[in-house]
Order: sequence, then C-alpha cells, then structure tokens
Amino acid sequence: MKGKSRKLSKLILSLSIGIGFVANAYAQTIKIGVNEPLTGPFAASGTYVANGAKIAADEINARGGILGKQLELVVEDNKSNPTEAAAVTERLITGNKVAALMGAWGSTLTLAAMPKLLEYKVPMLVETSSSGKITTLGNPYVFRISPPSSLEAKGFAPLVAKLGIKKVDYLVLNNDWGRGVISDFGEMFKKAGVATGRTETMDQTSVEMGAQLSNIKSSDADTLIVTTGVEQLTLVLKQAQSLGLKKRIVTTGGSQNPDQLIEQAGKAADGSFHLVTFLPWLPNDTPNPEITKYFLSEWKKRGYDFAGTTESFRGYDGIRTIAAAVEKAGSTDPAAITAALWQVEVKGLNGTIKFNKSGPKGKESGQSEPGMYLIQIVDGKVTLPKF
Repeated sequence: MKGKSRKLSKLILSLSIGIGFVANAYAQTIKIGVNEPLTGPFAASGTYVANGAKIAADEINARGGILGKQLELVVEDNKSNPTEAAAVTERLITGNKVAALMGAWGSTLTLAAMPKLLEYKVPMLVETSSSGKITTLGNPYVFRISPPSSLEAKGFAPLVAKLGIKKVDYLVLNNDWGRGVISDFGEMFKKAGVATGRTETMDQTSVEMGAQLSNIKSSDADTLIVTTGVEQLTLVLKQAQSLGLKKRIVTTGGSQNPDQLIEQAGKAADGSFHLVTFLPWLPNDTPNPEITKYFLSEWKKRGYDFAGTTESFRGYDGIRTIAAAVEKAGSTDPAAITAALWQVEVKGLNGTIKFNKSGPKGKESGQSEPGMYLIQIVDGKVTLPKF
C-alpha cells in the first residue's frame, strides 16, 4: 500500500505541475525565473546580473512584450548557497510556474540547481558559470552563454607565448569553478610546454589568503592564475602586494569587475591581467556597437555603477535569449521553449548567441561561444593590450 501511495502522490504532483504550466499559458504575463546570489559572498555580482536582466525585460515590454503579453521577471535570492540554489529552482518552477529560468551565477550553485531542471523538465539559461561539468553531465535543459573554462583556456592559448609564460601557479576557489580551471588550463598549458608550480585553493568565504600567497611567492613560476569573484580577488591583490609578490597575475572567469578592482584595490590591481567576455570600456570594439551603446546608456540612466557592466551584460543577454526562444516557440510551454532554444540566433553584447551541442549523445546541453578578451589594468585604467 505504501508503494501505491507514493506512486499516487507522484502522479498528483505531476498533474498539478502540468496544470500549472497550462494555467501559465493563459496568464496575463510570461514569467521567467531569475535565480541569483543577492546576498552572501557573490551578492554584488548576482545583483549586477539581476539588474541587467531587468533592463532587458523593460526593453522587451516597451516594445509590446512577447506573444501579446508582458514579460515578468521573478527574481529570487539563492544566498550564494548551493542548497538554497536548488530550493529556489524548485520554488520558481512549482510555486511561481515560470516558463524558463536564468541562473545561477556560480558553478557550484548552477550544478546544485540542475537536477531540478531534469526533474521538472524546465530549461535554464546559464549566464555566468564556467565549470565544464555543467554542459557535459547530460542535462538537456541547460543552455549556457558564458564560456566554460575549456573555452577560456582555448582563447588564452595563443597568448601564452606572446606573454612569455614558462611556469604557472594557481590560486583558485575550492569548488567546481576553481577545480575546472586547474584541469582545463592545466591541459592547455601542458600542451604549450608550460610547467606547473604551486596549486593553492581557498574557500569562498575566506578573507585571509596570506598562507597560500606565501607558498606561491616561494615558487619560481612567472605567472599566477587566480579564479574567484571580485570581492575576494580584491583581498588577494592587496595581500599579494603586501607580501611583495611580483608574479604576473591573470584572472579567469570574467567575474572580476576591473573598475571595481581599481577602486577598491588601488595600486595593488596595477599590472594585473583579466580574461573578460565584454568590453564596455571600448564599445566600438565590441561585436555589436549599437546594442552595446544602448545597454550602457540604460545602465547609466538607472544610476548603476559602470563597474557592474562586466557582469550585468550577461543578465541582459540571457533574458533577451530566453525571450527570443519564447517568441520562436510561440508558446510558454517549457518543452517548446527548450526546443526553440536550439534554433535561436541572438545578437548579444559579446557576439552572436547560438547553441552548439555539448555532452552525451541524446542528452546534450547547449553551449554558445562568446568572444573573449585579455585586458590589463595599467596606471589605474583598463587597457586592451595589442600583441
């Protein structure tokens, strides 16, 4: 009897979710869930992404919305916590009846949310996370516009010889994002004949990295690869300066907000290199200058700090991509939107967004390939080195 009771409960839950999606089709708005860290260690970045998403929604709604309806963003805080990221995903799907989602900033947060996408068969556009596992685990409801570490490493490879890199150390977050960088960049560096020195990790809540940096200082490597968010990176740069660490510093993940680093780390940020996927400082050098200038003007009009544009553009591109899929699907049915995501081509702020298949056959995730740039902070300003 217990087995029958469980089956009946699952059937009722499935029917209620199905009825919810049908009801959503007749709702006055089209709901898109936004699952971001608005509090906790990654709060600044998550807030920037959410604000970029709001600009996209306002732009779409000003043009009349989609399918004759207004777009409604349901923004939820995952608190920079994987367990909460999974709970938010389920709540957005079952409670808010969203047609699709965007999230969840960090790789560990996104990986925690992914099983819920499989369970309820609802697509999520991944706007920031870079762990390779996100698109190789076999989740057909994942569509990523940010580059995985493997694509970052591929984009950085031609610059290795130009920078004269011979040996590298690593200081990365002790999570899927950081470990992915060690694996993917490590493979690329090995092929380029670059040796590996020290490999150090840090927790996302750590504020003192002196021990790791002291170990790195004792290494004879010429370059330090750092992977973390802007708040912790600021501390790393300041502590590296105070220890007299002279290595070339290169950060990955596109989540550094160079302007914020300049403001908060000061001279400690000078000379550092950063892999980014958007050039708000040089709009004419972006793939779609008109769209870039519109986005930057809207961001400024709302009184947001310019520093946030290197994060917020992902939220803007992400919502526009989901909206394009809803329009192509002609429906708010998650299955139809999932199918339509494979067909969209959107002019994004860092290039055309379209999805290639990644992962096990028959269970592929979608991966777009954005443009990438290596910028350097010189005398308190963002520069684009010419190699």
